[in-house]
Amino acid sequence: MTRPPPADRLATHTVENQPGAPPPPDLWVGDAPLRAGVAAQDGDAAAVAAAAARFGSAEARRDGEEARRDAPRLALFDRGGRRLDEVRFAPGYHALMQAGMEAGYAAAAWEGRPGGHVAHAAMVYLLSQVEPGVCCPLTMTYAGVPALQADAELAEAWVPKLTARAYDPAIAPIGAKRAATLGMAMTEKQGGSDVRANTTRAAPDGDLWRLTGHKWFCSAPMSDGFLTLAQTEAGLTCFLVPRWLEGARNAIRLQRLKDKLGNRANASAEIEYQGAVAHRLGEAGQGVRTIIRMVHHTRLDTAMAPAGLMRAALTEALWWVEGRRAFQKRLIDQPLMRAVLADLALDWEGALAAGLRAARAFDGADEGDRALARISVALAKYVSNKRAVPVIGEAMEVMGGMGYVEDTPLPMLYREAPLNGIWEGSGNVICLDILRTLAREPVAAEALEAEFDAVEGAEPAFDAARAAHRARWPGLPPEGEARWFAESLGALFTAAVLIRTAPEPVASGYARTRLGAPRGLMPGAVAGLDEGAILERLAAG
Repeated sequence: MTRPPPADRLATHTVENQPGAPPPPDLWVGDAPLRAGVAAQDGDAAAVAAAAARFGSAEARRDGEEARRDAPRLALFDRGGRRLDEVRFAPGYHALMQAGMEAGYAAAAWEGRPGGHVAHAAMVYLLSQVEPGVCCPLTMTYAGVPALQADAELAEAWVPKLTARAYDPAIAPIGAKRAATLGMAMTEKQGGSDVRANTTRAAPDGDLWRLTGHKWFCSAPMSDGFLTLAQTEAGLTCFLVPRWLEGARNAIRLQRLKDKLGNRANASAEIEYQGAVAHRLGEAGQGVRTIIRMVHHTRLDTAMAPAGLMRAALTEALWWVEGRRAFQKRLIDQPLMRAVLADLALDWEGALAAGLRAARAFDGADEGDRALARISVALAKYVSNKRAVPVIGEAMEVMGGMGYVEDTPLPMLYREAPLNGIWEGSGNVICLDILRTLAREPVAAEALEAEFDAVEGAEPAFDAARAAHRARWPGLPPEGEARWFAESLGALFTAAVLIRTAPEPVASGYARTRLGAPRGLMPGAVAGLDEGAILERLAAG
């Protein structure tokens, strides 16, 4: 039966000039830059298209709304006072976790098919447009696989469950589950990003270990296991802590859930290990070296997610301006509005292109690819996340008061916008990592220069900016200039990718407005863009 439309003739007025909610977009057919980007980076297009169909459905969007509305709840005890240390989630959360796992969010990169990391990165982009909160546990499950390779026995037991295209939220030990998820718990109060200041202790207990200490942030505390860091006599060491034991609950005590700005569908907790059983992972005293493989892969997802958030915000803004009139013209036909939207769209296209190029480097097999993956993911994470907040804020302003109310997804997207810039290394940490990588790994600098050499002579603005960068920093900059240096290098990397993969109006527009040409500081304070071509990319499938 056809559902009747809402009444628009009310007692005091007729509702008009108010665009309704947009229909669920086709996240694959309706996103020409995504399709082109996946093809340019040799990604598994069929896998991405299938994931897009599932994530973009009306049902998935309702699941996301439910997961945010019915926030995770902490259940510390049962009715008799026995410890539970569980988090309860809405059915919509579990439905999206199932959708993500079955689509291959955690598995696609490790199944041996070409373009697996590109497909995974595209899934991050897609699901971030629907419900970013479930991306956290899915991302860590994906990223834990390479870290577990440090121990063949643990990898044999855990990796098949982490890469299963299934979702199993049952409270049971790993051997009794058909699929599993993995979390991470590194941060402590006194150290923050300086994990070497951690005080959690590990004591040997036969072939196992017992951990005692407090973790200030534990993402996804209902995961089946956690990679964590603790001090041994040999120094900081990595451990795998199973959530559930045979016939018992591991001594992982949830203290509270964090009351966060955004990411509300996901639970983040403070936890204590009170003699928790753990398996050592990797060499004693080499904890950072072991767990950094997980961090490296989670950073790919923090570089991709802002592109998805920007895309979702701009999709809403475009729907609004195409259906809203002011001063006898549609908003989309107003020259200033077109300038603003076209300028914002360049940041979205740049973030998408840079993230997919970094993902392709993750798919590579030689040392040059691995080096490019290390430097490019840091550059993309830094630049794209710094652009996400103002882009989404401007998209909200485009919609006026409607963009500020929870009837639209803009408030949710705005709350999410800062997260990926903080998670897995805030801006200063990433910029210093960029300097360290270039100082210690000449092959990383060589791989980046090869990316730039490939487009030399194709765009004058790029060539001029590259020369200016070299003149300003003939070597590495002093630490106090690390942000300036990273911003410049990240914009060059993004422009180089666009020059190779995007149409001229987008590539040239990005290069001319982001690489030193005169312009204002605010979005839309530009001139000379081919606004029609850029906005067509935003609107057309």
